[in-house]
Amino acid sequence: MSAYDELMSYTRDTCALGQVAGRLGWDQETMMPRGAGAQRGEEMAAIEAVLHARRCDPRVGAWLDAAEAADEVSRAQVREIRRSYVRAMKVPGDLARRLAQVTSEAQGKWAAARANEDVAAFIPVLQEVVALKREEGAALADGGDIYDAMLEDYEPGTSAAEIAAMFDAMRGRLVALRGAVLERAEPAGVTGTFAAKKQMKLARKLARTFGYDLQNGRLDKAVHPFSSGSGTDVRITTRTSEDDPFNCLYSTIHEVGHACYEQGIDAAYRLTPLGSGVSMGVHESQSRIYENQLGRSRAFTGWLFDQMKEAFGDIGIKDADGFYGAVNRVQKGYIRTEADEVQYNLHIMLRFDLERALMAGDLAVGDLEAAWNDRFEADFGYKVDKPSNGCLQDVHWSVGLFGYFPTYSLGNVYAGCLYDGLRVAVPRLDGQLARGKTGPATRWLRDNLQQYGGLYRPREVIENASGMAPTEGPLLDYLEEKFSGLYGL
Repeated sequence: MSAYDELMSYTRDTCALGQVAGRLGWDQETMMPRGAGAQRGEEMAAIEAVLHARRCDPRVGAWLDAAEAADEVSRAQVREIRRSYVRAMKVPGDLARRLAQVTSEAQGKWAAARANEDVAAFIPVLQEVVALKREEGAALADGGDIYDAMLEDYEPGTSAAEIAAMFDAMRGRLVALRGAVLERAEPAGVTGTFAAKKQMKLARKLARTFGYDLQNGRLDKAVHPFSSGSGTDVRITTRTSEDDPFNCLYSTIHEVGHACYEQGIDAAYRLTPLGSGVSMGVHESQSRIYENQLGRSRAFTGWLFDQMKEAFGDIGIKDADGFYGAVNRVQKGYIRTEADEVQYNLHIMLRFDLERALMAGDLAVGDLEAAWNDRFEADFGYKVDKPSNGCLQDVHWSVGLFGYFPTYSLGNVYAGCLYDGLRVAVPRLDGQLARGKTGPATRWLRDNLQQYGGLYRPREVIENASGMAPTEGPLLDYLEEKFSGLYGL
């Protein structure tokens, strides 16, 4: 075989082992016995040690030096393998293994602390996670900015300074829109008790409606909704609350956006670096456009209103317009994943600033709860009532995902650009959504973005699909138009 063929054969095995590690993570969140946390930590550490050794194998460097990339796809494969190799070579193997073990155990400790509203029980392990991540970040940064080095894992090619500038450009218009909306009367919400089994039945129907292939995917319940896997084995989770069906239904649509991205990638790329989404920001663009621009549109909620009545009977809403208002209510709340479109990015800005401070050493882990509570009150105007509504609400820091949060807002920005392109390409979109027909929209996304996987760089794939360089303007215009109409501004 040529050097390129040997490199790709070796890399496919590494990618396959990475998928096995991901399956262990899925199992930990959905099926694993409660008492298995410590053992699972050892298992995760063992497989991470194998993966790190493979990524750093000297043969990879030799193959990269000798590989001849003959076309666009092979050049992209070599680019991504080289990027992974260079990064892996900077991180000591014992550090990679220790991180895998500690973050696996920390996940269980976070869940217990969250359930018990006990920040103090979580602080010691979070201190260890932060120390290890700072050590990893310093190794990756090689004298540069630690947080920038961490961002590379989730959104290659961006920097903290660029994200901060984007947030500065967004904050004023978002705060003004929120202020204007909150001065108006709040639409009525749904009422009643919504059985979990009925929610899950409707959630599966929505998953299929948005194109999720359940022959090659699963939908299960977990504490924190998430998506994992790729190709022919994709796993998503949601959660249920008997007095809030939207949490389940829109978490499902959101995760289906992630899952459809993975299922839509060209099959020729499976178990290669191009066989997954190119970045978390681009990934989030799919989940957000599925959930918000499509799923929360006036047209689609009209169809969903009928589905809700069929599933649950009387839900306390008289007509489709009232249901549209209920789905899109802007109201006070603490939870990021339950936040409306107007306020969601303000939740991300808070986390971005706090985790940058943690990584820079400007904020001690022991002071995190107070810093969170002070910042939340300053940004939202009311106090955090309990830790599960504050610094314990998200799983990300427990599993070491520092640099991940800003990609949620990048995804919203990217989705705004894509939606402009979609509206031009599918002029009868509203009529189709009003009949529960998402196919034309989701096919456009698959054909123009999803199928390419990691072939193009993040900003490049958004520009290719939408016809514009990524910018926050389309998102802000969409939000102002939508909520001005909803609230009569």
